Amino acid sequence: MNPLYLTGARVVLRDGVLEDAAVLIEEGIIAAIDPESGNGAHTLDLRGQTLMPGMIDLHCDALEKEVEPRPNVHFPLDFACAQADKRNAAAGVTTVFHALSFANEELGVRNNAFAARVARAVHAWNPHGLVDNRVHCRYEVTDPTAPEILLDLMATDEMQLLSVMDHSPGQGQFQDIAAFRDYLARTYQKSDTELDTLVQNKLTQAEGAMGRVRRLIEAAKAKGICIASHDDDTPEKVATLHGLGVGISEFPINLESARAARRRGMSTVFGAPNILRGKSQSGAMRALDAVIANVADCLCADYHPATLIVAVFRLPDLAGIGLADAVRLVSANPAHAVRLLDRGEIAVGKRADLVSVIEINGLAQASRIFSAGQLVFEARFEHG
Repeated sequence: MNPLYLTGARVVLRDGVLEDAAVLIEEGIIAAIDPESGNGAHTLDLRGQTLMPGMIDLHCDALEKEVEPRPNVHFPLDFACAQADKRNAAAGVTTVFHALSFANEELGVRNNAFAARVARAVHAWNPHGLVDNRVHCRYEVTDPTAPEILLDLMATDEMQLLSVMDHSPGQGQFQDIAAFRDYLARTYQKSDTELDTLVQNKLTQAEGAMGRVRRLIEAAKAKGICIASHDDDTPEKVATLHGLGVGISEFPINLESARAARRRGMSTVFGAPNILRGKSQSGAMRALDAVIANVADCLCADYHPATLIVAVFRLPDLAGIGLADAVRLVSANPAHAVRLLDRGEIAVGKRADLVSVIEINGLAQASRIFSAGQLVFEARFEHG
């Protein structure tokens, strides 16, 4: 791998910004920051652009839509993984945790057997990928059939993050049964009879959920897999899950739950689409309010990778924070949350996952993406 010398950029470090600076890359690793010369390395002029760490996305379920773009319309899994890989590279995401839901047979690709096939397809594609593709398994706690499948994925090292979620109506994301039924009807085109069955099964299968959750969490901890909870809606729920070994709180429903997670040392995750849209799709707290209240550790793509970089560059104006603070939400902080100590910041010795950013009429876009020092994507915009 030939050394690479990136010059003239505004370089975003962990705690500040260097103007008109340079970064030297050798053997896929950041070798020096703002050296006087590149010592013969190939030089790439990034004048007028911002160089930031490659983004680390802990939760993106867009792959499910690549597999099943319409209900019961499925593409080959290798094809879907290749498209998701390119989509993330173009968005400046250099490490993505593809969020796959294991929720029995109720939600299309979220069928347990199908989800496991997708997880294995991600694992098989990753050696050929433009970016680092990882698997985030989302366990619906009301499903008694998924644990054996998830334990098998852990045993074969085809899972890198586990989250536990409860979409039962009456709590969490769906505070009432009507909201739950409406979501399923709109998203998955379920009939009234099917919805009646789903709701009743959810409520019935909640029995025994805590035992299943404990079993999975203990197995994940033994494998060194980080664990997240989903849609925490009370400080009490946060305390219970933290006591079981959960270290990440995804999409806390309200400020009280987010604060409770932070007090216990958990990393909180909010959605970048929420930042761009200015609201949650399910009526939960605004991600911007979480950033302003200093209870947001990480931003994730949720369902749209391209929202991340735009959200990051809008946050300084929206939330009154520095650019380095905004960039940490998608780089150093998620790296810390899942113990990826080799990446997440522009620092000597770190993996050279980098993104150069241009702004077109105020819209931030990734122009070049480097994964482990290799240029894997380039967009030649007409105007920078």
